[in-house]
Amino acid sequence: MEILWFLIAMGLMTALILPWLLRRRTVGVHQVAPDAPDAADPVTYGFLRQELQDIRLPGPDQDLMDVLDLVQQTQDWRAASQLLAGTPKDGELRWQRVQAFAGAAALELKQKPGAGGAWLRTWRLESPKDAGGAQVHAEFLVQQAWRSSAVGSDDFRIILEEARAACEEATLLAPGDPVPYIVELAIARGLGYPHERFDQVWAKVIDRAPQHMGAHLAALHYWCEKWYGSRAEADRFATSAAARAPQGSLLAALPLFAVYEHLPDLVIVRDFYRTAVVGRAMEGALYAVHAARADDPVLPHVRHLLIHFLIGGERWGEAMQQLVRVDGHVGALPWTATEDPAAAYTLHRNLAVAGYEANGGSPATLAP
Repeated sequence: MEILWFLIAMGLMTALILPWLLRRRTVGVHQVAPDAPDAADPVTYGFLRQELQDIRLPGPDQDLMDVLDLVQQTQDWRAASQLLAGTPKDGELRWQRVQAFAGAAALELKQKPGAGGAWLRTWRLESPKDAGGAQVHAEFLVQQAWRSSAVGSDDFRIILEEARAACEEATLLAPGDPVPYIVELAIARGLGYPHERFDQVWAKVIDRAPQHMGAHLAALHYWCEKWYGSRAEADRFATSAAARAPQGSLLAALPLFAVYEHLPDLVIVRDFYRTAVVGRAMEGALYAVHAARADDPVLPHVRHLLIHFLIGGERWGEAMQQLVRVDGHVGALPWTATEDPAAAYTLHRNLAVAGYEANGGSPATLAP
């Protein structure tokens, strides 16, 4: 009887999943697998090989890369301090650079336990009143908690409590800077702030940077946690922010991030990416991308997520339009949610190239 139930279960799984898998291999009106002998060559579009994709950032920031390389080579924190001191506190760029420095230190520590990231520890010891150093330290602790400790464990909570103390110190060093409060939004998610307390932190963020996309993404993560809110509350937060977004703001793309947060691990619903909810979120993101400033630091984040959904919906031409603008930097969702971001990105990119060409596209027909 157990064998019979097993066979029945396997039959049901095959009936549900096999058509989806086959459909994923179907490209337009042709049956072309990205790794087939006659599949399109991404190199002809100027795309970089997998090993050349930079997983540190979603888009180019040469000043940051130059400073980060220098800091890691010399273990001297001063260049990082100077770069943050010259980065405006009221924009997205400062938050992204704080995240990048913290992430670099966390990665170093993972690769060399006990020794990696020594430049950050030295920074805090030698310049305790440096606001940039305090912010990077607070974000470093948050990343350490989420990356290295079991969520909800004693170690997890201890690290986040330390991060909260670091945030309080950072706010005193730079009262008008929203970054410490944005860091605390991730702490609120991990420590389980009640809504009233979260709202207090959120109000301080909004007072300082009401259109900050990075802050809204951090808040969305809080509302998406099953023990704090619900899918309806997360969607309501995202759609309300998008509705209030001024012309040129990437907040119009926030509902797409909300959809992604609730995306199941395996989509077996036929035409999921063509449903009304997903379609509206994608159109909002496309509108935001087209209206945004070309130098908006968050623009690559939105493009990367759009690529995932456009490929899912087999909208090959639109996916290619986004791919040519981000290729080379893949440090963004959804790729960073995988063990190998570069591999995940290039797999999807190659699928898009194959689909584009199977439906009549070519390098000559792809508008710059």
